[in-house]
Amino acid sequence: MPSFKHNNKLYYNPVEFAMGRIGGTWKMPIMWRLKDKTMRYSELKRNIPHITGKMLTTQLRELEKEGFVHRKVYPVVPPKVEYSITEKGKTCIPIITTIRDYGIFLIKREGIDIDI
Repeated sequence: MPSFKHNNKLYYNPVEFAMGRIGGTWKMPIMWRLKDKTMRYSELKRNIPHITGKMLTTQLRELEKEGFVHRKVYPVVPPKVEYSITEKGKTCIPIITTIRDYGIFLIKREGIDIDI
């Protein structure tokens, strides 16, 4: 496959392009949690262990910019913001499921003792 540019970044293959959108430590766990319900920022923060507030904000902004997550702001005091997965985001769930299942397989194969 020939290389291509998108937003002034050079990509060498479609996997690199896709991982640039949904890869990393936090994007898939965020979308996984939003797959079944709308959540507020504080709910996501509580539900994703070890993520910092700054990192959650950054990842949510990137997911929103790419069209995977929708951010709804309610004009109330105090501010209320909800996040939900978009139709585009839902297309990632089978991929995330496959990666998750493979991770579970590897964990079991290595004999790692964790609750899954």
